[in-house]
Amino acid sequence: MDSLIAAAARALAAGDALGALKRVALRDDPPALALRGIAMAQLGEQPRARELLRRAARGFGAHEALARARCVVAGAEVALAMRDLQISPRALAVATATLEARADRANALQAHLIAVRRLILLGRLDEAAAALAGVKTRLDAHDLPPALLAVAELATAELSLRSLRTALANAALTRAHAAATRARVPALLAEVAEARATLDRPVARSIRAGHARSLRLEEVEGLLASGTLVLDACRRGLRVGAFWRPLARRPVLFVLAQALAEAWPGDVDRHTLIARAFRIRRANESHRARLRVEIGRLRALAAPIARIEASAQGFAITPRGATDVVVLAPPIEGDQASLLALLADGAAWSTSALALALGASQRTVQRALAGLESGGRARSIGRARAQRWLAPPSSGFATNLLLPATLPLT
Repeated sequence: MDSLIAAAARALAAGDALGALKRVALRDDPPALALRGIAMAQLGEQPRARELLRRAARGFGAHEALARARCVVAGAEVALAMRDLQISPRALAVATATLEARADRANALQAHLIAVRRLILLGRLDEAAAALAGVKTRLDAHDLPPALLAVAELATAELSLRSLRTALANAALTRAHAAATRARVPALLAEVAEARATLDRPVARSIRAGHARSLRLEEVEGLLASGTLVLDACRRGLRVGAFWRPLARRPVLFVLAQALAEAWPGDVDRHTLIARAFRIRRANESHRARLRVEIGRLRALAAPIARIEASAQGFAITPRGATDVVVLAPPIEGDQASLLALLADGAAWSTSALALALGASQRTVQRALAGLESGGRARSIGRARAQRWLAPPSSGFATNLLLPATLPLT
């Protein structure tokens, strides 16, 4: 390795992307292309960074498998920053195996962390937790750069926040801040500060007996563990403690349950229930019959935790064992709350990545994005395959509860 390449690598490790570019900006050999790609990524020029890293990987010969594997890992990290979640897990796994075989432990662990962060973005939290446990075991066994430790703790904090475990998230962020301080990388310190700010922002609204107030993540965790009957409008279900009844795939039952929970301890008249559940203005006898059927289904589903009883005007919900009923409402109203929650991180998402994270078809996501764009709540950049979608970062509240596949508390 010549002196300019070594100096550029040291500058990149310290977070000095411009200093690295000054040393290799005019060179086109594979090591220089790789360092230029990493520097451009640190400066936020992700498409250019990806192209440089691909050129570098192609330039390394068959006898330079280690350098090529490092380029693959760096490219995967750039793809993750671009929210391109369709990166090949197999290519990353092959590169990781090469790095481990050549005893490049730091870059191998970086590759493992990229895979973990991809799983978290996809909402596959059980898999992410298992993979992260393996990474933490390796981290404990080796003396590694503090920047890598900070990234691992940030992943731990993100997983804990998604799982509503605020104490674990706080502890992970404290360790991440200490590691980022030792690394002296401003971008890492800023990422830790932003993650910590999430804990202090409202993430939901509680509606109890007609009165609403904002809740922070810690307060939501306490509410769900309190034994209160909670109609969770963020993840769409009924909960008492660890008992959970999902209603995400039963939209009519969810609307009926939400209306009854919002009216507690009172009842809701039949006309209101029909209008909300079936979205019609004038009810006839067939609608009233259908309401009785749906109420019967809701009554059977909620039987272990609540009673649905008829009243003179309509129906009312009464919790079993619990003394209170609360609606946990999202901070963002509307049917596209989860989509907006993904876009709210400020990154540019492709339609395919959004569809993958939400578990929906690309056509469904395209229609939703068109509606958000017409309302000024999202905008697109680029065209065709290069098109990406952005939304203004959330101000004043966090969207953890709206992100896909939040783990249920156990």
